[in-house]
Amino acid sequence: MAKSKSLNVVLVSVEGERFTVERKIAERSLLLKNYLNDMHDSELHENSDSDNEDDEEDEDDEIVMPVPNVRSSVLQKVIEWAEHHKDSNFPDEEDDDSRKSAPVDSWDREFLKVDQEMLYEIMLAANYLNIKPLLDAGCKVVAEMIRGRTPEEIRRTFNIVNDFTPEEEAAIRRENEWAEDR
Repeated sequence: MAKSKSLNVVLVSVEGERFTVERKIAERSLLLKNYLNDMHDSELHENSDSDNEDDEEDEDDEIVMPVPNVRSSVLQKVIEWAEHHKDSNFPDEEDDDSRKSAPVDSWDREFLKVDQEMLYEIMLAANYLNIKPLLDAGCKVVAEMIRGRTPEEIRRTFNIVNDFTPEEEAAIRRENEWAEDR
């Protein structure tokens, strides 16, 4: 097991930029954690017949893992988040209610104060890498950007083009009057 503790993981962005991180940081991603565990299990199985003379040499091994859907600038931000939260305990995925009701902590809120494009890319990377706490924080920040705003304000905030005619929009408003917050 000593091997897994000192193992470094090299994450390679879509542009080919390499980021070396400790295994503990990479394991904030369930995708990477499962991959590393599967690799470790298969190596144990393959090496079970060897006499383990070179175990000390393997102590500083690196595993190179491409992250094909994530740009370098985004991967760097995700790594920054993972480094900050490397010792954090998050609610289990099964504990959905506490996860949903938990507020975004101040560090995450500050971390996610980026332009909209970067925020969305961080959320997409968190989804791809299966980093639920980061994805949840991003979703909560976006929800806060929407909460209490009119449809027009939301369209302006997110650069959404209104494809309804004024007549269609008026009809929709009449149909959904009951749902308005009053």
